[in-house]
Amino acid sequence: MFCSISGTVPEQGVVSVKSGHLFEKSLVEKYVRETGKCPVTGEQLSLEDLLPLKVNKTVKPRTAPATSIPGLLSLFHDEWDANMLELHNTRTQLHQTRQELSHALYQHDAATRVIARLIKERDEARAALSDLKAQYATELAAAQTAARAAAEAKPEAEGKRRAKAGIPEDIIADMAEVNATLSKGRKKRPLPDSLATPDDLATLALSGSHPLHKTTAGGIAALDVNPQQQGVVVTAGLDASLQLFDYLQGRVLGSLEGHSKRCTGVAFVSADLIVSSSADKTARVWRSGGAGAEGEEAAASWQSAAVLRDHSAEVVGVTVHPSRRYFVTGSADATWAFYDVDSLTCLRQVGAEDGPGEPYTCLSFHPDGLILGTGTEAKAIRIWEVKQQKPVAACEGHAGPVRCLAFSENGYHMASVSDECVKLWDLRKLANFKTLEPFTDGPCASVAFDHSGQYLAVGGPVVKVFGQKQQWSELRQLSEVPKRAAALRWGPDARSLLVGAGDHNLRVFSVPPAQ
Repeated sequence: MFCSISGTVPEQGVVSVKSGHLFEKSLVEKYVRETGKCPVTGEQLSLEDLLPLKVNKTVKPRTAPATSIPGLLSLFHDEWDANMLELHNTRTQLHQTRQELSHALYQHDAATRVIARLIKERDEARAALSDLKAQYATELAAAQTAARAAAEAKPEAEGKRRAKAGIPEDIIADMAEVNATLSKGRKKRPLPDSLATPDDLATLALSGSHPLHKTTAGGIAALDVNPQQQGVVVTAGLDASLQLFDYLQGRVLGSLEGHSKRCTGVAFVSADLIVSSSADKTARVWRSGGAGAEGEEAAASWQSAAVLRDHSAEVVGVTVHPSRRYFVTGSADATWAFYDVDSLTCLRQVGAEDGPGEPYTCLSFHPDGLILGTGTEAKAIRIWEVKQQKPVAACEGHAGPVRCLAFSENGYHMASVSDECVKLWDLRKLANFKTLEPFTDGPCASVAFDHSGQYLAVGGPVVKVFGQKQQWSELRQLSEVPKRAAALRWGPDARSLLVGAGDHNLRVFSVPPAQ
């Protein structure tokens, strides 16, 4: 009995009830599940149509060739031949594979060598190109420097010649006209009704404290108020930066960075022009390009318009002419320089050959614009006649270098500061008529008259306010300044006072509004 599919004796036979054919159970069930038909007749067939057969399992049926010794030997011989043939084919394939692998490795090695050589040649070409670029850049920079030096040689020589020649006559005439107008207007100008009274100043109180510069750099060295925008100030810090700040709205408008050393002075020339001085031997002019800009736009609109390098030592300060068309810088190299705002050029540099040759520490224009006061390391104040650029008087009496100067708007009072005291001078007599020693626990640092000339603020370990009509007696002490008050500015009608201190904070003191 043989399986109708495999032709061998089935181990587990089943028979089809429809066709009567014998099958191996596992083979026919698989076929029926896949096709649903009989593998021999092609008729429809299901698993229920298959009947199992019971066979004797004690003796496993043998194939016909395995029933005798010659048959077994024939089977073994066939299997041996098949194994030998398969082994020969395997060895042949192995040899061929080895040859292909050897050829592939050779090609890979050759490709690697070619790639390495190309990479080396590429790197050498890049290095040669880089050297050529560097050489070209050096030669180009040298050529540009030479061209620039040649182009600047003539203007610089012309500028030096002009600086030695003196201030032009048309500018002298302009300053004289400004002086006549301001002098005449000052004599007729009454005190405003809104001016703070001594009782008002006695109530001055801290209304705001604003950190503006780096805490590690030593604080604020100078400040100035925008002449056209109330509440906007600029501060010069020992961190070599300028800060624009609106103290009415309490927001920073911008940070101007360009100096490489501490700033020593700053002044608004106009609402859109600032001049600053620094210990890096330069003065810088900053110009705003966006009127009315706010926030980040306001900060971005301020740019350095010029770097003034006419001094050979630290530039100690800057002061603006009342016409706001000119400004002067002073330096520790014993020179001061007169600049035109429109051209930003030095029209006259006054050196040691024109005066005593003492290093300057501070300077300030008289409110009428024809007198310039300079403080010196030699403990004296030099009064210069600007038209002729000659010193016409000296105020002596300080025991140390003069740290700060301020002219009163009345036109005939001047205050000067040294470490030990503040001296008040009558310019009509060139005499010291009052000496104030406001501090016993530290040096004096700064001084400022209000616009009316009635009040004087003195900065040091604290800030003290003095009154003219009270024979310059003390009206108020502001103790909320924890460090040296190096910069002072009065607000309108003496109803506020701005203080820049060594702790990098700008403090605003105000008269409380009337109830």
